[in-house]
Amino acid sequence: MISTPDLIAQIPHCLAGTDFPNLGEKYEGKVRDNYIKGDRRILISSDRLSAFDRVICLIPFKGQVLTQMAKFWFEQTKDIIGNHVMSYPDPNVVIGKQCTPLPIEMVVRGYITGVTSTSAWYNYEKGVRDFCGNILPDGLKKNQKFDKPILTPSTKAEHGDHDESVSREEILKRTTLTPEQYDKIADASLKLYQRGVEIAAKQGIILVDTKYEFGVTPEGEIVLIDEIHTPDSSRFWFANEYDQRFAAGEEQKKIDKEYLREWLAEKGFRGDGEIPEIPADIKAETARRYIEAFELITGQQFVSEVGPVLERIQKNLATL
Repeated sequence: MISTPDLIAQIPHCLAGTDFPNLGEKYEGKVRDNYIKGDRRILISSDRLSAFDRVICLIPFKGQVLTQMAKFWFEQTKDIIGNHVMSYPDPNVVIGKQCTPLPIEMVVRGYITGVTSTSAWYNYEKGVRDFCGNILPDGLKKNQKFDKPILTPSTKAEHGDHDESVSREEILKRTTLTPEQYDKIADASLKLYQRGVEIAAKQGIILVDTKYEFGVTPEGEIVLIDEIHTPDSSRFWFANEYDQRFAAGEEQKKIDKEYLREWLAEKGFRGDGEIPEIPADIKAETARRYIEAFELITGQQFVSEVGPVLERIQKNLATL
């Protein structure tokens, strides 16, 4: 594990963004810079952290963690559904097939939890019992496991807007998605989540919930795109403390970006207004949790060095 002083030392070297006109047409997401040229898409994971549908700050080594963890999971799940990956020329970079993204995110939840306006627990507390077409019983407690995982699809918000959790029926009304396409990605999402649950459990980790994005290749095949089972798209808890903490009504021990999201919520920030200033030690602890998640879940050691990320990426992509 990289030391806290090194994590703090990396803060000035964080990757805020890129500008590589030679790589193709650029699209900037909340976390990744995408370059499209012909039949390929180059995805560069920055160190930007997004929460409450806003870019909050830069977190040391975050982009590398995301790319390396997604690489692990893409390889573990390619028998369930194909993915867009072609190669990994840099620890922060993946080259994938250029796909047409489907207009929704597929969110799978195994537990009722969360603090955002799209989360199951937030809505349940407000009295919602029909959540995205899932009828929830009275009497559930925060962080309780569902009898079986539920699907809660989400619209993809434009920059500055908030995602919205909606039902299958609403998705089919609002988008160009066909029933057949929806059912295919719904089935794949539940299978991907189950695979994630099983692999994480072997490491003593609970995969609580997650989201998937899908796209259509030029050949018409639906594949998994973007990322899979990273701390940005997924919530993880420690299995050995779950029962005790749940019985006591305590929050679960987390290894995801919920740490910073809850720190912001405690400061009264839930996505609107000015973002509070985030101290270096909070950024370092967030980074440590990202790295810990990678090492715990993959069983691999995270290897990186303090220094400018942008220069390394420029060097590794020079021949593209």
